[in-house]
Amino acid sequence: MAKIKQLLTVIAESVPFIPNVSKLSEKIGINRNTLLSYLHYLDEIELTRNLFRSGEGISVLQKPAKVYLENTNLLYLLAEENANRGNLRETFFANQVGYAYELNYAEQGDFTVNNQYIFEIGGKDKTEKQVKGLDNAYIVSDDITHGFHHKIPLWLFGFLY
Repeated sequence: MAKIKQLLTVIAESVPFIPNVSKLSEKIGINRNTLLSYLHYLDEIELTRNLFRSGEGISVLQKPAKVYLENTNLLYLLAEENANRGNLRETFFANQVGYAYELNYAEQGDFTVNNQYIFEIGGKDKTEKQVKGLDNAYIVSDDITHGFHHKIPLWLFGFLY
């Protein structure tokens, strides 16, 4: 149980968590396959949300591209004062959108939704630089009250749940 809590704390304090399975398994003191199994089962019981690249199958021993805690409450519980604002934003988005839509890892941007839309998550000053030239790409910004062009306020996604 202590190893699982240690793993969850590492995920909570990361920005966001892109697993390096070899380093992480060494840090926690478990073997690689056990770590991958933990990541799989934590996702299955909805303590975490594993993101994979589009088109990849999901198996117990497949490394996810990114791992998020399931919701921001878990972030505050495990990371306490070390909760990263960017991780909070992305966790909130994943929690709200992933409830009803398929989320995948995006090579450009933070998320691909339903293999069609690309979302880059950030603060009010986030620009379209990371998704420039991509069709169906949007910026989701915290700390703005209304959207414009391809920029959507993060808080609006709270109404999807």
